[in-house]
Amino acid sequence: MIKQFLMNLLLSFIWVALTGSMYYTNFLFGFLLGFFILWVMNRNEVDQRYFYRVPKTISFLFFFFYQMIIANLQVAYDVITPKYFFKPGIVKYRMDAKSDFEINLLSTFISLTPGTLILDVSDDKKILYIHVMYLHDKQKFMTELKNNVERKLLEILR
Repeated sequence: MIKQFLMNLLLSFIWVALTGSMYYTNFLFGFLLGFFILWVMNRNEVDQRYFYRVPKTISFLFFFFYQMIIANLQVAYDVITPKYFFKPGIVKYRMDAKSDFEINLLSTFISLTPGTLILDVSDDKKILYIHVMYLHDKQKFMTELKNNVERKLLEILR
């Protein structure tokens, strides 16, 4: 998988060198073109993980940026209006992430979203304690976190 990623980067740099245009959009186009070329060349290979993970990673990043924008707007609206809409709470969240890397990445993405903060990880590494600024429905929050953030992140990592 690392080999395909490095080949994709090499093809991107070759594209940028051939076109002579050093813009990020040109590099992105070269990356997508290199991804397509590698996909066509490796269709019969056994290891296809790279070609499934790249689209899932891009999808997850767009999803995360969308969630971050929504959370920022919610916090900004709460700050500039005279009435407060927040309802803080602490959630005990049972996670499916097993390794230290998965737990670290999950907690980082949760903490990067405004209005949420990781307080602690249990000693057995199965439970996250999360402070939530807008906790109107605890079960809905945990379901969205499990189905959206954690599931998508683990699909990329596993």
